[in-house]
Amino acid sequence: MKKGILLAAFAFMAFTATQAQEVRLGIKGGYNLANLTGDVGDAKARSAFHIGGLVEVPVSEQFSVQPEILYSSQGAEYTGSFTGADNSKITAKLDYIQVPVMAKFYAVDGFALEVGPQVSFLTSATGKIETTVGDVTVNHEEDLENFKKVDFGVGLGASYRIPMGVFFGARYNFGLTNLNDDSDSSAKIRNGVLQISAGYSF
Repeated sequence: MKKGILLAAFAFMAFTATQAQEVRLGIKGGYNLANLTGDVGDAKARSAFHIGGLVEVPVSEQFSVQPEILYSSQGAEYTGSFTGADNSKITAKLDYIQVPVMAKFYAVDGFALEVGPQVSFLTSATGKIETTVGDVTVNHEEDLENFKKVDFGVGLGASYRIPMGVFFGARYNFGLTNLNDDSDSSAKIRNGVLQISAGYSF
């Protein structure tokens, strides 16, 4: 299913680029402030990044549709006390291929409000664990299990494009899928990430 959706997205981008003169191709990247919400205790936001490409397809003078394909690094940070340890810090790193499809409304020239659905495919889930016992700190990494491979969500944001093609944007992605894939746990965990972007389209 993942390959089919990605191939369909690439095909859509290629098709629209050849069918309309006003279609814009672009690249973007930027900062992620990611967190996990729900039954996750004292989770704190994790700083990461995103990068990828987009196609903007005008529907009218004020509306356009913008599919994107992004690599997005997300997750969260936790701290806590465990038996024999003064303090442990866990950084959960969840890496996704995101496919958002944003509807854009241009309120004024260059400035657009954005909203739309997205599907994200988990490519890796790792945990960096830093444990302190007395004056000794030990670090190790391990794979994180019991995270669902597909996450559906909704993005809401705004962007501004200057005439030379450079644009800036801010978007918050609300995860709708319960990521917990452990059949023995009833915990509900969802993604949430603020994305601050800059890019170029032509």
